[in-house]
Amino acid sequence: MSQLSVLYDAPGPRAVRRARIGTILAILVFVGFLAVAAKRLNDRGQFASELWSPWANPSDENFSAVWELVGKGLAATLTAATLAIVLSLVLGVLLGVGRLMLGPILRVPVVLWIELFRALPVVVTIVLVWRAFKELKIDLGPLPGDPGLWYLVIGLTLYNSVIIAEILRAGVNSLPSGQGEAALAVGLTNGQTMRAILLPQAFRVMLPALISQLVVALKDTSLAAVVSLGYLELLRRGNLISQNLDNPIQSLLIIATIFILINYALSKLAEYVERRMSRSSGDPAAAAQLEGAGA
Repeated sequence: MSQLSVLYDAPGPRAVRRARIGTILAILVFVGFLAVAAKRLNDRGQFASELWSPWANPSDENFSAVWELVGKGLAATLTAATLAIVLSLVLGVLLGVGRLMLGPILRVPVVLWIELFRALPVVVTIVLVWRAFKELKIDLGPLPGDPGLWYLVIGLTLYNSVIIAEILRAGVNSLPSGQGEAALAVGLTNGQTMRAILLPQAFRVMLPALISQLVVALKDTSLAAVVSLGYLELLRRGNLISQNLDNPIQSLLIIATIFILINYALSKLAEYVERRMSRSSGDPAAAAQLEGAGA
């Protein structure tokens, strides 16, 4: 048995045939759904050139203004995502290390914090942050940018940091216990062992999962439009454009396509990083499996 099929039986000819038939049927159903949707949109005039012209025709009077607004919205989305990701990484590492290293009593508030924000939906967390700052009249004046930006960033940070903390904890716990024991045996402290031995290796293990969480954080920036924080990120700009041009389907399809392209690029980055890590770690089976997945 090959290394790639240790955990499961390789499918036989009949199983492969059934899988192919199922795949073909699924594709046919999906194509049929697209055909029905396209017909209904066409019947309602949604493919009319005047509805797509502001997006696709450079000679249209609204073309430059539309794409300028989209560019500003994309910049706002990437700004919020970058701030949330950086702050989530910092807070997530602190929470993860705290849960791993603190004593039983000091660990309790860390565990409660992690479990609380992990259980809350991210949209609820953002709303709680927004309402708390409003009700308590906390001034965000010293911080640069729109207050809505920071409501969004803080909400995303609270949610994503606890997920990153759990990813970090899982990465450290997946390492052989002998490594930490050997480091302690040669005189390193717990902090030195964590910082110099365990965290660098855990980071390699958890990097693909971290990148996947970054994709989640980027997508969650669109919740600013749902919660009505007043922050003009990409989806909010798309809504404003659709209201002014009276073409909501066309505008939202373009915005959705932009999100898909960005997230697809990040997903391919995660695959690339994981493939490089597998090669550098000397695991030919995993590297071969990833090569097959990326083909």
